[in-house]
Amino acid sequence: MKIGLVDVDGHNFPNLCLMKISAYHKSKGDNVSWAGSLEWYDKVYMAKVFDFTPDDYQSYQTRELIRGGTGYSLINRLPCEIENVFPDYSIYEIKDIAYGYLTRGCPRGCEFCIVGQKEGLKSYKVANLSQFWNGQKYIKLLDPNLLACSDWKEIMQQLVDSRVKVDFTQGLDIRLMTQSKQDMLNNMRIEVIHFAWDNFPDDNTYKMLKKYRPGFHFRGRQLKVYVLTNFNTTHTQDLERIYRLRDLDYDPYIMIYNKYNAPKETRYLQRWVNNKQIFRTIEKFEDYDHRIG
Repeated sequence: MKIGLVDVDGHNFPNLCLMKISAYHKSKGDNVSWAGSLEWYDKVYMAKVFDFTPDDYQSYQTRELIRGGTGYSLINRLPCEIENVFPDYSIYEIKDIAYGYLTRGCPRGCEFCIVGQKEGLKSYKVANLSQFWNGQKYIKLLDPNLLACSDWKEIMQQLVDSRVKVDFTQGLDIRLMTQSKQDMLNNMRIEVIHFAWDNFPDDNTYKMLKKYRPGFHFRGRQLKVYVLTNFNTTHTQDLERIYRLRDLDYDPYIMIYNKYNAPKETRYLQRWVNNKQIFRTIEKFEDYDHRIG
């Protein structure tokens, strides 16, 4: 069969589902390529992660058009025979990075997050590292809450044993940190760890970030903290979190909820914080000229 793939979100970040779909069909001897409107296909798969991404209204000549991903629905799933295949990184010309999930689900059930609805209110193991990594220099994990999984020790040991650089892209829940978990992290080759301080009144998050910062054997630039804005906080509260995180030697990173309706002040704040050359040069937001940014 002739298979066409469409990454509706674009190619700035590889779509794991499309890589698995490609691998599955290639294992069946099918011809797989990015879909074009002038070609004819037996099947075209369109994948979209973000619901705010404009849809692809291009007309594709195909016997069957399949749309999937959280940008379309929280219900649809890959069939098991596709979900469990080793990803085809070649479609994005990726050679040195492995992408994947070791766990799914999260017990937090935050209002702004779809993970609980999509994957359930429990963190559970879904794969071993070997299911998406075979020696690449970097591992980028997409897990929503790995530290909440009862199998965390076995999973983290696999990362320690890999001896390659690990990036926890979606964040670790600092509220679930223990000395044993921190020891495991310190034994890894860390590229980046992301934490999150989403709710300003959640003082426990700040206390845990402060408690465990001295024990991390990493530079502040390797310890990033997502700061959710434009959801239920004021500009003053956003700034307070940023300054307090910087004082603890964490690297804050602004995330804007419903960015298209965010006030200009919040968008300027994001430019100041997330442009690290500016953020490390200009100490106070009030001294930042957004026209320069």
